[in-house]
Amino acid sequence: MAPEVPRSRRPAGPAGRQPSMLPAMELSGTAAIISGGASGLGEAAARELAAAGSAVVIADLNEERGKAVAAEIGGEFVKTDVSDEAAVTAAVGAATKGAPLRTVVNCAGIGWAERTVNREGAPHSLATFRKVLDINLIGTFNLMRIAAAAIARTDPVDTDGQRGVVINTASIAGIEGQTGQLAYAASKGGIIGMTVPAARDLAAIGVRVNTICPGIIDTPIYGTGPASEQFKAKLAAPVVFPKRMGTAAEFAALVRSLIENDYLNAEVIRFDGGIRFQPK
Repeated sequence: MAPEVPRSRRPAGPAGRQPSMLPAMELSGTAAIISGGASGLGEAAARELAAAGSAVVIADLNEERGKAVAAEIGGEFVKTDVSDEAAVTAAVGAATKGAPLRTVVNCAGIGWAERTVNREGAPHSLATFRKVLDINLIGTFNLMRIAAAAIARTDPVDTDGQRGVVINTASIAGIEGQTGQLAYAASKGGIIGMTVPAARDLAAIGVRVNTICPGIIDTPIYGTGPASEQFKAKLAAPVVFPKRMGTAAEFAALVRSLIENDYLNAEVIRFDGGIRFQPK
């Protein structure tokens, strides 16, 4: 039986060549930038990566909460509108000042509920449709492209030429959007659609790209108290198993797994307990 290859000794190139002494993609001693890192899924990811040794930059509009989270995890907050090129460039610049930038996690996003034609016969607002796409889709593209260009200037970490990882956050609404989710589903479907071509493009610089599609996740957006718990129980009823909402900590654990598993690339991963959205 072949001896086990330790974590720090990854096979290099074709079979028969000697294993590399270079480490696999790791978090300790590297930098990560997380959009939407001031709350919810982004905050959970920021805490997970900081605990693993990453220098985390939180790119978010919520200055009060963003600064508080950054202080707690020993990271840095940069006020960022992800749809604005200059703001994203500044945030990426902050993430490249010290340790090499290796990780990009896109979690910034907004929801919106509006029918294509409402009950009064009025069409969907063009302004709100554009706003949702600006933040969710263009914002994701903006950080991915600018951060990837910064990662390209770093040295590779292994003999495969790997330099970093991009993890985008879509939604199962991007696959099976419900009534009133046209703008949101379009934005998340666009993120899903970027996954494979982005992975192919960024292979040239040794950057992997994966997308997570969360389902019903328990975050502070649902509030607290008996009424909130009843509402969340109703949302979780169609989940196959486990019969509950997902947690932000579970999302963060998946983010870390996608970073540390070097062979996961160009994947769209449902994170939803097996739920399939009904029309309403």
